[in-house]
Amino acid sequence: MGKPSRKEDGSQATLGAQIYERLANEIIVGTLPPGHRLDEQGLATQFGVSRTPIREALRELGARKLIEFVPRRGGVVTQVGRDTLIDMLEAECEIEGLCARLAAHRMSALEKGHLEEVHERAAMIDDSLPAYFEVNKEFHDLICAGAHNATLNNAARELRFRLSPFRRPQPRTDAASVIARSTTEHAAIVAAILGGEQERAYEAMRSHNARVNLGAMKLLQTK
Repeated sequence: MGKPSRKEDGSQATLGAQIYERLANEIIVGTLPPGHRLDEQGLATQFGVSRTPIREALRELGARKLIEFVPRRGGVVTQVGRDTLIDMLEAECEIEGLCARLAAHRMSALEKGHLEEVHERAAMIDDSLPAYFEVNKEFHDLICAGAHNATLNNAARELRFRLSPFRRPQPRTDAASVIARSTTEHAAIVAAILGGEQERAYEAMRSHNARVNLGAMKLLQTK
């Protein structure tokens, strides 16, 4: 991890936000695995800052449930048990399905056009999982926002964020096959939403997420 860039005002709040983003990303991609201890002094030395922005970053990680505070150990990357993970995956699957159903009914023509453009952009990526994941996030965010229900949108985003470490393909996974399968499933979701077919959109999204979540469960069982 390199040092976060300092803004011109050099505020502690800005540094804390930058460090939070860096640490959150490393937790999500698995660089900092579950059970890893985040030591305040060690992080302060690593980032070349005082402990104040480090504490702020750790508080935010705790609020997002990416870490938990353990007595005499400090911040530790959260370890999610099997039952909790199943609950989260099930909830995320249903909530995003509901978002897709509402999006098919409530999305404006402009929003649908944006969704179609993002899907087409994703389909042009054939061998880079990091690049695809960025567009994939935008795709799902657009659908959740298109539901025009703040509660469902926030819940879906929060769950997807927390589940990210468990839904990444393994290092040896063939990127082209992962991307091809995902974009094919996305195409069915897009077609249903553009056509205003609410139940079809719900089933297509739910089926897509259920398949991805099954992979997450298989990964957990191998650990």
